[in-house]
Amino acid sequence: MRLLFLGYLPIFLSMICAPRMEAQQKEISSPNQELKLVFEINEGKPFYRLEYKNQEVIRKSALGFILRGNAYKDTSDLDHFNDNFEWLDTQTASSDTTWRTVWGEESHIRDHHNELFVSLRQSTTGRLLNIRFRVFDDGLGFRYEFPSQKHLGMFIIADETTEFAMNGDHEALWIQGDYDSQEYDYTRSKLSEIKERYKSSYQSNASQETFSETGVQTALMMKSQEGLYINLHEAALIDYPAMHLNLNPETMTFVSWLTPDAWGNKAYMNAPQNTPWRTVIVSDDARDILASRITYNLNEPNTIEDTSWIKPIKFMGVWWEMITGRSSWSYTADLPSVHIGETDFSKVKPHNRHGATNENVIRYIDFAAEHGFDALLVEGWNIGWEDWFGKTKDYVFDFVTPYPDFDVQKLTDYAKSKGIALMMHHETSSSVRNYERHLDKAYQFMKDYGYTSVKSGYVGDIIPRGEKHYGQYMVNHYLYAVQKAVDYKIMVNAHEAVRPTGVGRTYPNLVANESARGTEFQAFGGSNPNHTTILPFTRLIGGPMDYTPGVFEMDISKMNPNNNSHVNTTLSNQLGLYVVMYSPIQMAADTPDNYMRFPDAFQFIKDVALEWEKSVYLEAEPGSYITVARLEKGGSTWYVGNNNGYEARTSSIDLSFLDPGVTYEATIYRDGKNAHYRKNPQDYRIEKKKVTAKSTLKIETASGGGYAIQIQKK
Repeated sequence: MRLLFLGYLPIFLSMICAPRMEAQQKEISSPNQELKLVFEINEGKPFYRLEYKNQEVIRKSALGFILRGNAYKDTSDLDHFNDNFEWLDTQTASSDTTWRTVWGEESHIRDHHNELFVSLRQSTTGRLLNIRFRVFDDGLGFRYEFPSQKHLGMFIIADETTEFAMNGDHEALWIQGDYDSQEYDYTRSKLSEIKERYKSSYQSNASQETFSETGVQTALMMKSQEGLYINLHEAALIDYPAMHLNLNPETMTFVSWLTPDAWGNKAYMNAPQNTPWRTVIVSDDARDILASRITYNLNEPNTIEDTSWIKPIKFMGVWWEMITGRSSWSYTADLPSVHIGETDFSKVKPHNRHGATNENVIRYIDFAAEHGFDALLVEGWNIGWEDWFGKTKDYVFDFVTPYPDFDVQKLTDYAKSKGIALMMHHETSSSVRNYERHLDKAYQFMKDYGYTSVKSGYVGDIIPRGEKHYGQYMVNHYLYAVQKAVDYKIMVNAHEAVRPTGVGRTYPNLVANESARGTEFQAFGGSNPNHTTILPFTRLIGGPMDYTPGVFEMDISKMNPNNNSHVNTTLSNQLGLYVVMYSPIQMAADTPDNYMRFPDAFQFIKDVALEWEKSVYLEAEPGSYITVARLEKGGSTWYVGNNNGYEARTSSIDLSFLDPGVTYEATIYRDGKNAHYRKNPQDYRIEKKKVTAKSTLKIETASGGGYAIQIQKK
């Protein structure tokens, strides 16, 4: 009898274990059923995987953390929080809502997703961990949530062990892992080639410890051999360090690598607290990557009740002449080390290259007013630039004290009389605590003189020493500056800050960031001709960029004989940027004299809208070309922009997005027959055509070229 029972024992055990085995895996699909997320617990370890149209996008990938018991980098005090988990509960939900934007590429955004919420407990410690997955038609977002609990209060994250296991040796557009800068041209290579290309393309950055020769930054854009476009990034980066990706080339698996602090720790947490969302956008059509709004949808709604003061701006600047070296930020190049209150600048003889003089600023105000601009940015207006460029940093900015040749009241009154607002510039020199100490006074100064927006900068190593631009400390600082600005109704355009992750939805006074290689690098040796065909797939996934387009003189030596740099685009490409590179603040970066050499082309910059009702992505291939059409908000005029990469090509665009049965006039600003970004960048043509929704336009684009179109109802 005993032998008979033993014979049935395996069957009996399988029967009682079956429900538990089923509970160890859970699936959820996107609303259109094309994406499937699978979560499982395998031998106590949590994993996820993602499929798109039955193709594996993310192979089985691990989740979790390594915690640290103290604030110091002590490897003997590490605690694994990525195994020995048991399943407590799962919940599913669906949501389909639409929200109104304050600014954006469209006036309304649909948030349609299915959600899987998983509750876990670590059996060895009793600690709790929740993971929330949201599957959209165009991708996946997931985050970790540490609930309030007995066994985990304040803790330190030594590492996040989230994996993104790629299903192949994809082609990628990437920049090196760097905790302090994103200002690089992109490299195109196979994943397996990253290490080799890393060594040949990048020099070591003295401002940070390069964590790996296979480390890259997000947003990372990839394309599989099967033609899938895959984008990895993060959303809602708040009170947490920015995530980089470290590739294991043997398995083609990326592992999250968080920006460390001065001690080597990654994040200081206090339950209840959530991490940012990790995002995977995927499609077999590159245009869907550009149209995805996952990053915004995973952020919290707008927190500002009255947004009437948040307004798009088209502006000029006393800036490009400084970038090119024609003029200077500093009042005098010969001033020794100074301290606030100890130097009488009225007794210092200025040199003749200072840009922010009353006379020069008035010249710009007059030009901006004559041509219908909203504002003028002036850099180099305040004392402190001499010593900062001397790199001793004995002097720090106070953000309220102008040079003697910059009369704040006079210029404010004059600008107001011309209908022009002045835009503030705060270069912090990365002396972060100094900026925070002066922030209320600096913002009040702006409010007193009618400045409604500020361009802030964080050039140099972060002070306090040892902190990084993308660490938790600085992520918190950038948000603090934005939150404080709300109190004074000030819009913020932060340069050298952490890359955006959609936080502009929650705080829409964060109208733009730089956080990438912008136009200024065209005066520092140039950027690759295909650079702006990549940025919309990478940097702009998280939010608008102050790219500062509109340069008409490509030979920088004509601005400054000592600068032999070259702007590696055609003039028509520069016009296309105003549509391709979305931002609610757009700069006409060049100088008045250069614009007056090409007044017919300048007309497009004057006409192009800033606010959009909707956007249609007509053509796209990352690193090769991009064409976007946008309808002005509250109007009927469409604008189309194209940027082309290295290879000249014929762009073919279907105008079926226009209203049917209506005749329009298209004014086309395009590359000339002999245009080339290097050989003949200022060769352009302007032509007009009658078009309808049934029309197709075929436009030749040069190497590094592009075009811009205004389409108006007749």
